[in-house]
Amino acid sequence: MQSNSKTPAAAGASNGRLVLLLIAGLPVTMILAASWLWFFVVKGDLDIVGVLGTANRGNLVQPPRQLAEAGLTEADGSAFAFSVLEPQWTFVVANESARCDSACEHLLYLTRQIHLAMGKEYNRIRRFYVSDIKPGSTRLAVDQLSDGHPLPADFATYLEREHPEVLALTGTSGQMQSLFPEHADAPDSWYLVDPAGWIMMRYDDSVSYKDVIADLKFLLKNSSN
Repeated sequence: MQSNSKTPAAAGASNGRLVLLLIAGLPVTMILAASWLWFFVVKGDLDIVGVLGTANRGNLVQPPRQLAEAGLTEADGSAFAFSVLEPQWTFVVANESARCDSACEHLLYLTRQIHLAMGKEYNRIRRFYVSDIKPGSTRLAVDQLSDGHPLPADFATYLEREHPEVLALTGTSGQMQSLFPEHADAPDSWYLVDPAGWIMMRYDDSVSYKDVIADLKFLLKNSSN
């Protein structure tokens, strides 16, 4: 009578093949699972933050909004091409107005100071100013600057002198409302955009300077860009 039981060698070979298949399939499974999760997070069908919780001090934007594909223009009227820029994290100060008042000026000052405070991580961050009005047509409506420097004659001069590294972008009123809907009710809001162009975090005056820096250090530590 023949036995149907496998020899120890055959059983070991079979188990080895099974282990190899599991190892080979694990990365594929993880990629598919991550893609599935991101698809539903972006659509707004899944609140992963609500499920898992978060240690971020800022307010997560859900679903994230794509700044890179919003159709913004640069100061010279040319189309803004996010894809040609170096992958970096971006601070965005939004201003849907023909005037930069004290809240607008303070946010430009605040984001500059936070940027400087990042030290060796400085070059991994950049700053944008986004408005529905071009800088040359915007009025600087403040009596003094947050840093006490002499008051420039106009807003365009102010940006050139105080924030020369800031990229000024222009969008329509509709684009501004779509990208930064919170700003109308909370003018102290500013935004953080990830290296892929997604607006993913919002900050306001309720978040301290130190807490913003803590968030940024955590994100930069766990990001390849």
